[in-house]
Amino acid sequence: MSKKRIVVALGGNALGNNAQEQLDLVKKTACTIVDLIEAGHDVIVGHGNGPQVGMINLALGEFATRAELPYIPLPECGAMSQGYIGYHLQQAIYNELHSRNISKNVISLITQTIVDKDDDAFKNPTKPVGAFYTKEQAEALTKEKGDIFIEDSGRGYRRVVPSPAPQCIVEINIIKELVSHGNIVISAGGGGIPVTECEPGLCGIPAVIDKDKSCAILAASLMADILLILTAVDFVYTDFNTENQKALTKISTSEALQYRNSGHFAKGSMLPKVDACLEFLSKNPDGVAIITSLSNAKNALDGSVGTIIFNKMR
Repeated sequence: MSKKRIVVALGGNALGNNAQEQLDLVKKTACTIVDLIEAGHDVIVGHGNGPQVGMINLALGEFATRAELPYIPLPECGAMSQGYIGYHLQQAIYNELHSRNISKNVISLITQTIVDKDDDAFKNPTKPVGAFYTKEQAEALTKEKGDIFIEDSGRGYRRVVPSPAPQCIVEINIIKELVSHGNIVISAGGGGIPVTECEPGLCGIPAVIDKDKSCAILAASLMADILLILTAVDFVYTDFNTENQKALTKISTSEALQYRNSGHFAKGSMLPKVDACLEFLSKNPDGVAIITSLSNAKNALDGSVGTIIFNKMR
């Protein structure tokens, strides 16, 4: 495959629920990313932060129980998660590059993403953050703290916060400049810190943005050839987890939209990923969007695995 500009959106399985677990997991993640770099591609990395921002907010946010802890608002918790996830990723990628004698710079940027303060999402929190709880634990926390919980894809109950639609990435110009000089950039972490336009210029707002949707905007803004969304499964499926389950391989945007509108994709898992692919392809008609597992990222580029979405079938 010829040289491509690839925006990689890392899912939660590429990271960890605590610092030590994440340090171990990102070594494998770095191998996958450096495989793409070694193959000659330009790679820009985005990542989620649901478990991490939830953990930080639980410890330091409005529901922290220790009186001596300072109150840290959700946007600042998002910035903290960007910082420590970015540190782990850039260190792991640097070490893997070094082990292969590849001379490349890698940097993570604290990234802000503009949202509309009047977005309906602020009236209807849907974005899962933090740990998984049983139904009984979730009900107890709702009663005690007023949190809102939803069942998350059969894995348990998680707290939900507003997830407004991303409009644009504030730091996109510096990202473009860094990428144009061959640097590996980690940006739009956790979808970016949600900010709105206000009297001083920009102000943080309590929310968490879907990282896949922000990565779609990032990929379109960079005119990337490929948006590569890495998750826990090799393919997108219709009738997932049923006896009629079917893997989707190469599909057009119109087919993807038809499956989407027929309710085949769960809101808490695959739906935002498919929506992100469609958003990217609407802005970059010549691009390709791929959804697959972390372990098959490299194989997905030659079409041997993964769900590949085009504007027109090829």
